[in-house]
Amino acid sequence: MIQALKRLARSAGLERRHVEAARMFSERQALALAPRPSARTRGRILCYHSVGQPEFGVNDVPPARFRRHIELALELGYSFVSPAEIARTGGTARQLAVTFDDALKSVAAEADPILRAYNIPYTVFAVAEWSDHVHDWQKQQVLSWDDLGRLMEQGVEIGSHSATHRDFGELDEARARREFEVSRATMKARLGVTPDVMAIPFGQSRNWTPLADRIAREIGFTTIYAQAEDTRPPNTIPRTFITRFDDDRIFRALLRGAYDRWEEWTWVY
Repeated sequence: MIQALKRLARSAGLERRHVEAARMFSERQALALAPRPSARTRGRILCYHSVGQPEFGVNDVPPARFRRHIELALELGYSFVSPAEIARTGGTARQLAVTFDDALKSVAAEADPILRAYNIPYTVFAVAEWSDHVHDWQKQQVLSWDDLGRLMEQGVEIGSHSATHRDFGELDEARARREFEVSRATMKARLGVTPDVMAIPFGQSRNWTPLADRIAREIGFTTIYAQAEDTRPPNTIPRTFITRFDDDRIFRALLRGAYDRWEEWTWVY
């Protein structure tokens, strides 16, 4: 059955990203309709990527929707604290925090003014090679180290998102170690700080291993964020993945825990 569906998708000219987006949309909608009582007592860390860069597909949240997320959370009685506070203390059930993976330009251009208007702290996780602007697309889409330095001066925490955004679930010890070491060394050279916090690239349960965890902590990372809640890898800090499909109904549902057992779905065909 699955193979037949894959053949049908190919025959219809659908690319993998189209199939993934359609599946994600349907799953988000369905789970929002199924109430899931939550006994959550800790805070929730929201994981965004871009805010107004549509080329990043399901990871991109339009600026108006991002603003609405913030306003809706406040209307519902939530307060915002730093990601570090929830990571350190667990927070409370009515506390939220905001993070951004990949250090994309729209974070500074679109998200930052909204968050500053509400005095909300946040953390950005940078991929070292991407912010080095090794490739042309990175110059166009990713914040430079100068950009990140300016955010740091304004109080934004900058963490690591690895050296090249590799899947640690597929890396041997030598390659994993290089990802951590190059990331820390580059951030020290460019920003003057050696990070001890990082977010796992892709961030799902299969993207992290006990080996990667051991090496990361040996090298000096003390706080490691996932991009999943109940299914996250052991010893990592949970985060709730936010998608472009998350309207008011879905956002309310995710705050109630509707997606705490959900992971971003990948279909290779």
